[in-house]
Amino acid sequence: MAERRMFAKTIVLSDSFLDMPMSTRCLYFTLGMFADDDGFVNSPRGIMRQCGASEDDMKLLLTKKFLLAFDSGVIVIKHWRINNYLRSDRYTSTKYIEEKNSLGTDENGAYTTTKPVGIPGGIPSNGIPRLGKDRLGKDSTPKGVVERKRKAFTPPTLEQVKEYANTANLNVDCDKFFAYFTTPDDAGRTWIDSKGNPVRNWKQKMLTWAGKREEQTAARNRSRNTLLNYDEKGRAREDVTSVELDLDEL
Repeated sequence: MAERRMFAKTIVLSDSFLDMPMSTRCLYFTLGMFADDDGFVNSPRGIMRQCGASEDDMKLLLTKKFLLAFDSGVIVIKHWRINNYLRSDRYTSTKYIEEKNSLGTDENGAYTTTKPVGIPGGIPSNGIPRLGKDRLGKDSTPKGVVERKRKAFTPPTLEQVKEYANTANLNVDCDKFFAYFTTPDDAGRTWIDSKGNPVRNWKQKMLTWAGKREEQTAARNRSRNTLLNYDEKGRAREDVTSVELDLDEL
């Protein structure tokens, strides 16, 4: 069985995925790491307990169709073939043949519970193609994700921003974040990033903002540990250089 696992950005950065609580997303990633080379997991509840997830997290992944369940207790990651493609010499077929044979795949490669006519089961004779950077484009984009991207952007309220920060456990100054993106630029536009492009996913921007905050804190701590000056009496004093959040990189 292959030792590496991948997760497609079209799946894990979609609004449908990011709307879920952090614990639910953590469970999805953990299941992805323990799945076999066809995306099947035979002990989902044990993994759920291992990462501290709850029954509600599992139910949410099933309800939103990120997972498919079988009567045998086995689950499969619906978008496995979008997330992971393995070379034939590194691929080991799943032991859950009956469950796999009950599945089909749609035009994007995602598992479906109804097997389409004319789509052969099993693994192609030449193996499963390896996923390259060029394969992460539009040919591997799930239909539902494409449809969501076409919807008009709806700016959040400050209350929604604060609620998401609390749900996702983000260390973010929500008032500062909201003020930054709601302040009109020279053309009178709001929710514009530093490159002048309209914001498409404000939650992803908030995750980026939180990451920059962590980098700022780490840099400040390094400064405290390394930048020391001495006064005229030869006594050491701390000289901490402030590190500002670079909003231009958002």
